[in-house]
Amino acid sequence: MSKRAVLEKPKEKKEKTSERKMSFLDKKDKAVLKDPLWDNNPITLQVLGICSALAVTTQVQVALIMCIAVIAVLSFSNLIISLLRSFIPSNIRIIVMLSVISSLVIIVDQILRAYFFDMSKQLSVFVGLIITNCIILGRAEGFASSNPPWRSFLDGLGNGLGYSVILLLVAFFREILGNGTFFGLTVIPASFYQLGYQNIGLMILPPGAFLVLGFLIWAQRSVSKKYEEA
Repeated sequence: MSKRAVLEKPKEKKEKTSERKMSFLDKKDKAVLKDPLWDNNPITLQVLGICSALAVTTQVQVALIMCIAVIAVLSFSNLIISLLRSFIPSNIRIIVMLSVISSLVIIVDQILRAYFFDMSKQLSVFVGLIITNCIILGRAEGFASSNPPWRSFLDGLGNGLGYSVILLLVAFFREILGNGTFFGLTVIPASFYQLGYQNIGLMILPPGAFLVLGFLIWAQRSVSKKYEEA
């Protein structure tokens, strides 16, 4: 073996170790972030947080603001609870988790009132009801309380994004089919209405949300071949 080859091997090892150090996400982190997007989606597979899918999905714009709020609360509540997990007595852990979540929800609500007042009025009480979202408390109890902060933050981010994808899809179909608009802009030509086309009024009612959500759940499970265990 030549001297050059001997010298190149340590260099390669150093490069590999430096690449690992520079990488923010290892395999477990990537799995934690990606799984809720499809394989373990909180809505289509776990059937959690569906109340907001009925309440705030008549318009994509409103649903988008709700998604951002949930992502922020879910990610940072996971992070804070993970940081405090060693100091929280087990007999009051649920109270502490709810206190952290409610504090973050209040902050988000105040930001919406200050900078997006019209949108805050449309969301009404549903921002406050983020506190009762099963996904948030479930991830805090089931994941953040037993995992390190960075991974807990990624878990919250992944579940928030998975929740948001489904919520926005429901809002997309409901707004177009129910109102003929997208982000408040008319997308169905007037000629369609002249030919007899009519908006589907059922889509802007709660049963319409159930129908769209049910179709998405069926589609996701049919493609992924994964089902919730009884």
